[in-house]
Amino acid sequence: MVYVGIPKGQADQEEEVLKTIQDGDSDELTIKRFTESREKPGALWHIYAAKDTEKIREFLKKVAEEQGQENPVDHDPIHDQSWYLDRSLRKRLHQEYGVQGWAIVQFLGDVVFIPAGAPHQASTRDMEWPDCLGSPLSVHNLYSCIKVAEDFVSPEHVKHCFWLTQEFRYLSHTHTNHEDKLQVKNVIYHAVKDAVGILRANESSLSRP
Repeated sequence: MVYVGIPKGQADQEEEVLKTIQDGDSDELTIKRFTESREKPGALWHIYAAKDTEKIREFLKKVAEEQGQENPVDHDPIHDQSWYLDRSLRKRLHQEYGVQGWAIVQFLGDVVFIPAGAPHQASTRDMEWPDCLGSPLSVHNLYSCIKVAEDFVSPEHVKHCFWLTQEFRYLSHTHTNHEDKLQVKNVIYHAVKDAVGILRANESSLSRP
């Protein structure tokens, strides 16, 4: 979070931001960073464990049916980025499926790392799979802010990245997430190719007793 713009002389907005942070299930330490340390909050995140992805997907389909919406087979309630889990929906998700996430307020200067495959709520207030690595839900912006984001593949999470790529293949051809933006197979290929090249270049020294 490289910039947070807070308008001067708008006490009402400050109270609204505080209420949003509290309603977002933030912990006391986070609230004190805003009320006592006067740090600048830019965005509110809700991040869930990757293992709960299918439960979240099932829950969203259930809510959609309750609202009379269709669930086409070539669409996905997460990848469609059409949902935002507000407080009431988060409460239902916990009560009915036992799924509870982590509320994180990103202040000026904070960095948020999102594990591959982890559904999270992001700034468009939609349910999405944020980058191809995490699994975006949405981020709620508290003030006008500028965030710098970088996607990367860690060896520990390659399998999650691959699963996401496979899921994208089943979306409709006109879906914004249908394209394989991550190219995880190419990432794996070139990583192995580089590793083999280094081993061959040092083969003589490695064979010495």
